[in-house]
Amino acid sequence: MSSLAFVAVAAVAFACGNKPPLASGAGGAGGGKPTKPGGGGAQPPGSGSGVVGSAPDVGCLTPTCAYHAGTATYFSCLAGGAGACFHFGAPCAPADSCMYDVGDRTYKQCSSIVEGQCKQWGAACAPANGCMFSPADGLHHKCEAVSGGTCSRYGALCAP
Repeated sequence: MSSLAFVAVAAVAFACGNKPPLASGAGGAGGGKPTKPGGGGAQPPGSGSGVVGSAPDVGCLTPTCAYHAGTATYFSCLAGGAGACFHFGAPCAPADSCMYDVGDRTYKQCSSIVEGQCKQWGAACAPANGCMFSPADGLHHKCEAVSGGTCSRYGALCAP
């Protein structure tokens, strides 16, 4: 891993750690003294309650392992939506080892995964989350009818 990539990963890991919520009223209008919710503390007229509030806890994205049709390889998806991954990371293997085989357009168990590609195919399967790649449009959809590793009725787009 390059030093720049390591720094980026470390920055994300540090930024995504648990952070305490902002103190309510910290730095409020009471002469630098924290105020209590409900407006305690001295405040100039018309300055509001003095409550700063708390920011919502925004969790960090959890990368998924997504199929990349252009390379027939699975990569970690760092950003995506609307049935597609927009930013791929390192090669990966789906947690349930159920992978898309472009050769016969089915999902199969894989017993040997090397650098995001299956080297030993097994029996037909369906991804645990039900989100399957559609070769017709190149996007991922929820499969509403799966049989033998193929989807016969695709539903709404889903995150790969």
